[in-house]
Amino acid sequence: MTQDWRQTRLDHAITAVILGLFATAWFGWAHVGVSSAVGVWLDVASVVAGLVAVAAVVTAFRVPRQRAVATTRTQRRRYGIIVGIEFTLIGLGGAALNLTGGQRWVPVWILAVVAVHFFPLAPVLANRALYPLGALLCAVAATALVTGLVSTVDPAGITGIGGGLGLAGWAAYDLTLALRG
Repeated sequence: MTQDWRQTRLDHAITAVILGLFATAWFGWAHVGVSSAVGVWLDVASVVAGLVAVAAVVTAFRVPRQRAVATTRTQRRRYGIIVGIEFTLIGLGGAALNLTGGQRWVPVWILAVVAVHFFPLAPVLANRALYPLGALLCAVAATALVTGLVSTVDPAGITGIGGGLGLAGWAAYDLTLALRG
């Protein structure tokens, strides 16, 4: 069976809402690892990502009520399994890191798991753009890991800024696709 990669405007709007909201969370998490001077820019970026999410919500209510993805029982089940595995891995890895004194690595772990989950999610959501997003977030997590190992830079700052920018950028991209008629 050939994969149908078509998405509707509503699919793009919903994706933009989700990515925009998670971008605000990552920008918030970045505050842990940066100076207060950078914090102002993180707040601005968080507001922008939030505005993208709000615009996507408004768009979702204004576009035709058609969905191309996660409409069958099999698609919804696959989506649930992928997200369930993601949350389980995040919880178990985060708990293990906290119990072993590796709290500073929790954001790296979470971003890596989030990044990897985009690869099996892309076909379920019929969204090819999730592949490069996953690759970008993997690169950010790897950069945070290496930088944290060889310097005093807090990995939370790198994962928060990189994850926030990646997710916000993709949210804006999906919002743009949702707005195109």
